[in-house]
Amino acid sequence: MSKPLLRVRGLSKSFPGLRALDGVDLEVASGEVLAVVGQNGSGKSTLVKVLAGLHSPDPGAEIELRGADGVTVSGAEAQAELHFIHQDLGLIPLLSTVENLDLGKSHRGLGLAPAARREETRRARELISRFGASFDVTQPLVLLSAAERAIVAIARALEGWERDDHVLVLDEPTAALHGDEVDRLFEAVRHVAARGAGVIFISHRLDEVLDIADRVVALRDGRVVADVPAGGFDRAALVHMITGRELEETRVERTAPLGEPVLRVDGLLGATVEDFAAEVRAGEIVGITGLLGSGREHIAGLVFGSVMRRGGAVRVGSEDLPGGSPTKAVGQGVAFVPADRHAQGAVMTMNVRENLTLPRLGPLRRLMGRLDGRAERAECDHWIGEVGLRPAEPERALDLFSGGNQQKVVLAKWLRNKPRVLLLDEPTQGVDVGAKASIYELVARAAKEGASVVIASSDTKELTLLCDRVIVMRDGRAVAELSGDQITEAHLVRESLGLSEALPPDPAEGQHAR
Repeated sequence: MSKPLLRVRGLSKSFPGLRALDGVDLEVASGEVLAVVGQNGSGKSTLVKVLAGLHSPDPGAEIELRGADGVTVSGAEAQAELHFIHQDLGLIPLLSTVENLDLGKSHRGLGLAPAARREETRRARELISRFGASFDVTQPLVLLSAAERAIVAIARALEGWERDDHVLVLDEPTAALHGDEVDRLFEAVRHVAARGAGVIFISHRLDEVLDIADRVVALRDGRVVADVPAGGFDRAALVHMITGRELEETRVERTAPLGEPVLRVDGLLGATVEDFAAEVRAGEIVGITGLLGSGREHIAGLVFGSVMRRGGAVRVGSEDLPGGSPTKAVGQGVAFVPADRHAQGAVMTMNVRENLTLPRLGPLRRLMGRLDGRAERAECDHWIGEVGLRPAEPERALDLFSGGNQQKVVLAKWLRNKPRVLLLDEPTQGVDVGAKASIYELVARAAKEGASVVIASSDTKELTLLCDRVIVMRDGRAVAELSGDQITEAHLVRESLGLSEALPPDPAEGQHAR
């Protein structure tokens, strides 16, 4: 490996009552992909924010960047040469793809004349097409799916690289992407590394780390606990690095018999969905998967009413559920955990207690509608224990918790309603292996208690571990339904890509991955 491009020494970062980073040392060399792994709260996001200049490190830290010309810069000057794709993407939702890609560019020679919009639009379409995507680049990002917004952020970070001595930092870049989309991103990452760039890759998806990393650094409690080159680790070793213990990923078994159908969907139509139909019984977990643009990412929102329908019928029990009314959906016992918890799943500036009780305050009100503070705190404490929130601080703002703990709160606020139908869209996106196992247990428990569960997910491993059936979407339509021993990762990927008839049988089929 060539000489380090980026060298970090003695990096610490303290907040009131918390030492988020404690003497972190790491290097990334030209041509190297360095994976940084760790549980939520291990310090990964703080590391990224310090490197990006969003947080100032504690005194004594050294950050140095060595360019291809041999010149070394340090501190803020070095940080200015790093390129980032942040976990929250760093985009402006009310601007279009074209406008977000254009931010920060200079248009010399144009004077007061507007930029050439036709050329910018063409360029934006070209950039997103590199990732197999096709969507309207002139509409605001707020109208795009989470996966589409991730592609915009990736395109912006990789656009216009002219020198080879860059360092690219990717913080959970594939959280909303699926098989082929991930492959396209990895092709781009390998391309820039081959040209001499250094890459820092942060992901909870361990298979991706095994696929792309030349070296792995593991963080735990803000400290580096492992620094291992490729060939020195496998999946089990990664889990042990991250958690400090063995953690077997096994199917969450359920023995309770399934009940009568609770959720019925017929002829559902949406912007990317055509004639979708499904029936989910009480106690059943049904998965929905497919590539970006397949319609998978909109099914749960169409059922819940947060995404407008163009047609079709939805019934919960014996009652019709009209479109476009989440309030009526909640009233009929439907709960929805969206993919974007920051924008749609919670009020991040409110504390845990407020988020937990917000969807159903009625039972906590007393005479004249007064909120019973003691009852609310007791309810909150109960659910903090149920989901294993860490730290167990009900008055702490939700945005001060790690991603896994935020997701536990979003899930808990709906589970306390004892929903008849539980809709989950990418339920473990940006969640570490420890928190993921806890969320799986909560979902399985909801099904055991009689909920009809629908999981829309790009994580094929997740679907094999949880689901009784999986519906595969392609081009807006359901093209396959798998159950039992058919539910393997290989089979799900082949059906998503439309390759099920073009490939020979998978030798793993029949050996149920669950």
